[in-house]
Amino acid sequence: MFNFSQDLGIDLGTANTLVFVKGKGVVVSEPSVVAKNNQTGDIEAVGSSARNMIGRTPGNITVVRPMRDGVIADYDTTAAMMKYYIKKAMKNRSMFAKKPNVMVCVPSGITMVEERAVIDATKQAGAKEAFPISEPFAAAIGAGLPVWEPTGSMIVDIGGGTTEVAVISLGGVVTSKSIRTAGDDMDEAIMNYIRKNYNLMIGERSAESVKLDIGVAGEVNEDVEMDIRGRDLLTGLPKTITITASEIASSLNDTVEAIVEAVKNTLEETPPELAADIMDRGIVLSGGGSLLQNIDKVISDETKMPVFVTEDPLESVALGTGKSLEYIQHFRSHPNVSAHPITK
Repeated sequence: MFNFSQDLGIDLGTANTLVFVKGKGVVVSEPSVVAKNNQTGDIEAVGSSARNMIGRTPGNITVVRPMRDGVIADYDTTAAMMKYYIKKAMKNRSMFAKKPNVMVCVPSGITMVEERAVIDATKQAGAKEAFPISEPFAAAIGAGLPVWEPTGSMIVDIGGGTTEVAVISLGGVVTSKSIRTAGDDMDEAIMNYIRKNYNLMIGERSAESVKLDIGVAGEVNEDVEMDIRGRDLLTGLPKTITITASEIASSLNDTVEAIVEAVKNTLEETPPELAADIMDRGIVLSGGGSLLQNIDKVISDETKMPVFVTEDPLESVALGTGKSLEYIQHFRSHPNVSAHPITK
């Protein structure tokens, strides 16, 4: 008997990993970061504690992000990280509890080899069975869009490694676009801009803080300032500079334009009837990248359509994977059904 209460939904993201548990919601939300001991190969820290070590470790410890551009870059480390999060999510379960079935999200543009790596890593991490689900489909479910109805719904999920754009109708993805340009590229653009214009080297965490505090897409309404500390490339000494929101907006132009172009390309491939539905209902944004100030306005101006940010942009994919388990439960209880519309 398929016991849904034993099972988990996992948003295995490039930047963050979230775990959904039936009846409890999202119980784990931590960075996809692992600290490894180079000499012994042991895992020293996972998640937030490992993220706090970035740029601060001795030579024998390396902090890595095992997920890159939405796919597995380091298989063994990813499996170890998932095992840690699954164990953390099930910490109150009985020691005799069965292994959970896991619904895990994957980018829509993933290859079969990359998808197999995710499934195998999930099983190695302690899952009984692993079901892959298309990331934009999960985001649409988590955002509360009517994915099972004969009407067009458009979701734009801007994560850390990938931006997923999809038009969904009748429980399936009609047309989609997956680009490996997202939040990480915004951070890198900020780092490159500051290095090029100020000869100052800053780290990923500093760049992300700048993005969150004064990052803007498009035109800037209020040109606020922020102090940034880093290493002067000319002297090698620590240095503090003041940077403005308009400068950060300028540095993010190329990344934002790539995301907008992906949305427009998807709309161009959308059947007319569904395009009309999207004009009425609007485009929904999810993922951490959707929190960038004014990005909804920029996309709306370029597409001439209403654009909304979902209520829980950071958790929408995880919520979608969790809700999808209900459909898998129904599928498993009807063995005569040869396939189900959730998984890829």
